[in-house]
Amino acid sequence: MDDPALDAAAHHQALRGLRRINAISGTASRLFRAIERVASARGLTSVRVLDVACGGGDLLLGLARRARRNDRRLSLSGCDISPRAVEHARSRASGRAEIDFFVADAVAEPPPERYDVVLSTLFLHHLDEAAAVRLLRNARHAAGHAVLVEDLARGRVGHALAVVGVRLLSRSPVVHFDGPASVEGAYTVDEAKRLAADAGLDSAHFSHHWPCRFLMQWRRP
Repeated sequence: MDDPALDAAAHHQALRGLRRINAISGTASRLFRAIERVASARGLTSVRVLDVACGGGDLLLGLARRARRNDRRLSLSGCDISPRAVEHARSRASGRAEIDFFVADAVAEPPPERYDVVLSTLFLHHLDEAAAVRLLRNARHAAGHAVLVEDLARGRVGHALAVVGVRLLSRSPVVHFDGPASVEGAYTVDEAKRLAADAGLDSAHFSHHWPCRFLMQWRRP
């Protein structure tokens, strides 16, 4: 999916497959609970959230649904380096005033604005160590209260689940390739801790979650 030459139909098919995978993983529920904890601890009545490398917008749409059910005010923004992904996300969020998307390279430079919470899911494993540190450092710069990062944890069990899961949940050849390849290229939790420390997030807390993922939570002192 990182290939800019990928045609629109294949890209959209891959995004649909990822939507199903994300739904089963419980990512939106997990991150909504993490945002709620930040809001409660910091006394925030409204929370500005930025999702970097947002893809098709699945996470923000899921957060918006949970916010409405729980009477939580969230202002949700997503950025992605791919104009095609941003266009797709905008079409899916049409009519939802609390969500906006824009094109930006979150690795190259910090976001143009400051947010209460900056989060990223399933993006870190796409980056080499230097780029991963830049991403985390830029997220820290833009986060007024917290940075949340969920990603794959490299390991044999995760690889086996990826091989089977992507074929059950998607017909996209892109997803069939990217799933196992992503696990192979992912960081272990210990490696991710080192990257976080190098980016100035040395006080971050790490936890393990289904399916073979970790959640990094850092709060500004």
